[in-house]
Amino acid sequence: MKPINTQKEYQEYVNQKSPNSPIIKNCFNAFWVGGLICTIGQFIMEICKYRGLDNEISATITSIILIFLSAFLTALNIFNKIGKFAGAGSLVPITGFANSIVSPAMEYKSEGYVMGVGAKMFTVAGPVLVYGISTSILVGIVYLIFNTQTITLV
Repeated sequence: MKPINTQKEYQEYVNQKSPNSPIIKNCFNAFWVGGLICTIGQFIMEICKYRGLDNEISATITSIILIFLSAFLTALNIFNKIGKFAGAGSLVPITGFANSIVSPAMEYKSEGYVMGVGAKMFTVAGPVLVYGISTSILVGIVYLIFNTQTITLV
């Protein structure tokens, strides 16, 4: 093998050694698996509504069940296999967020509950939580400012 001297030669070497990914197949798998997860969620929600619960309670129960199923399947190492097969199709819904919290917690449990689980559990989900909470506070302040402004016409 001859030595690589330039960026162009390196890029050609990488392209030669890297396998091409089947983009159409990956998109199709992400589409149908993500759709299946959402269909399961809709099915759970419809069962809750059929049992007489209102929309808000039904949505809460659906989220709780989907998060539990994702965490449980992550613990059994099934969700990771689904993720490898479906890619973003399994990671975009709420199930992916649950997986991103449970996986590091399981991985670092050998380091202890405080320094392992407690410190590493939010490595992926932490920035998402911080951004979401910060944004909701800012939107709440803007809403408060504009909602309390009343215009009185004389």
